[in-house]
Amino acid sequence: MFYRKKFFRLICIILVVVAVTLAIPSTAASASEDYLYLGGFPAGFMLNTKTVEVIGMCDVVTEGGVRSPAREAGIKTGDIIDKINGKEIDASTDINNILANEYKKYEVDIIRGGESLKVEVDPAKDMSSGNKKLGVLVKDSINGIGTVTYIDGLHKKFASLGHPVSDTANHVIEINGGTVFGSLIYDVKKGVRGTPGELRGAFENGVVIGNAKVNCPCGVFGDLNEKFDYSGLLRITKASMDEVQIGTAYIYTTIYGKSAEKYKISIIKVDKGNKENRNFVIKIDDEKLIAATGGIVQGMSGSPIVQNGKLIGAVTHVYSIIRIPAMAIEHV
Repeated sequence: MFYRKKFFRLICIILVVVAVTLAIPSTAASASEDYLYLGGFPAGFMLNTKTVEVIGMCDVVTEGGVRSPAREAGIKTGDIIDKINGKEIDASTDINNILANEYKKYEVDIIRGGESLKVEVDPAKDMSSGNKKLGVLVKDSINGIGTVTYIDGLHKKFASLGHPVSDTANHVIEINGGTVFGSLIYDVKKGVRGTPGELRGAFENGVVIGNAKVNCPCGVFGDLNEKFDYSGLLRITKASMDEVQIGTAYIYTTIYGKSAEKYKISIIKVDKGNKENRNFVIKIDDEKLIAATGGIVQGMSGSPIVQNGKLIGAVTHVYSIIRIPAMAIEHV
């Protein structure tokens, strides 16, 4: 639903089944006030990860010829660069900063398939820049489009996505902050049976919704930008799980532009005790939404669900896996 440069789980059952969540982590967006501001509008996410992953090898042009130190040392695509000379690597800039020092040797701790390995690398001096290089392409961030669920005006917080940003093994990725931008949806790839669709959007780089702080099983939460104007959003209270009923409800989501619209759904199952906070199942009833998207598509996760005038949860997804190509790559 939120599409990015690593793997994501997303909905692939069109029209009928969508898992949702009600939980709100106390460490993120508290709703102790009696109302929130309803989201449903798109957002562009630029999240910094706490891992630096090797996504390819490259050669370094030196005065003595062309070589790739990482390849020579046995580093492979998919490796996580964890430490160099005992110093933690949380971003690609950390690698460059360490290589700028004149050490007698460079020991690289990598994580491969969950196991830790140590290799010694002899960096190459790039002839054009004069900087030492390992000869790898790495990524340390995730970009994608998703949906904001609500704004907590009192505490200046926001909630979004309704599900975690996960890696290929479905583990929640630790983030090291990030920026959430306003976004415009300009096209919809309609979903068909067995093939999920997607919203296609573009970041509004001049519009900052807030700073991402937490990536957890309930979604991405963060601090609201003090300049973000939410005064035009619908003010709403949050329902308890006991208030959720089988029957008519509505989702608020955006399939074109940046303003949410209201679409009719049915809650067809309620599971109050679900340990993964997937507390109910919905069916899309709105003919306009079905005609435009085929149901729930990638990019709509986080869309708020309202019943009897109260916020009861958010659209999430649980069913399939796709690959999104890398977008932000560093050569180090």
